[in-house]
Amino acid sequence: MTGRGPYWLDPADRSHAFPPVEHALHEPDGLLAVGGDLAPQRILNAYRHGIFPWFSPGQPILWWSPDPRAVLFPDKLKVARSLRKTINKGSYQVRFDTAFARVIRACAETPRRGQNGTWITEEMQQAYIRLHEMGYAHSAESWQGEELVGGLYGIRLGRVFYGESMFSHKTDASKVAFVHLVRKLQAEGVVLIDCQVTTDHLLSLGAEEIPRRRFIELLRQYAV
Repeated sequence: MTGRGPYWLDPADRSHAFPPVEHALHEPDGLLAVGGDLAPQRILNAYRHGIFPWFSPGQPILWWSPDPRAVLFPDKLKVARSLRKTINKGSYQVRFDTAFARVIRACAETPRRGQNGTWITEEMQQAYIRLHEMGYAHSAESWQGEELVGGLYGIRLGRVFYGESMFSHKTDASKVAFVHLVRKLQAEGVVLIDCQVTTDHLLSLGAEEIPRRRFIELLRQYAV
């Protein structure tokens, strides 16, 4: 490191090591390192240390560790009255891990306000599909009959779930899947859901910001 930019990772380094997260740039959003590869071991090592990949087509792989960190403690989940009504009506049937590849592709292809293109590149999709096949990556899906209308995916390590992205093709479809996932994870002993970067959408569901230092402490205790 030069002191003026992020670390450069060697893709030939089989240790898949990262620099301390305290070395992340203060802006934008805690850029820590550049390069490396998307090998399963490197991605999992990143998550265990509070780091995640996020980059656009044509860029090198970028690794981030924001401070503060957006998280959701499952017992603080907020379900608005209107969303509760949708859930109680059974408008969507929620399933888990039945269409992971379709969920991640839909997350990549669904247009988002103020965003051109996607950071979920083909390379990223294949990396996370591999992690799903290895039992680390999971999806929650909202269905209407045989139509996939919303969902989300992420990584689970120990008692921590790291949310990655969600999509909706129908009103509240991703929120319904999210609520069911949080309740399922809580029943299974998960104590922390990583939301990465704060958004109004996540805050409405009960997410909050905590210092990165506290986040790393929780990972050391629970992401094992």
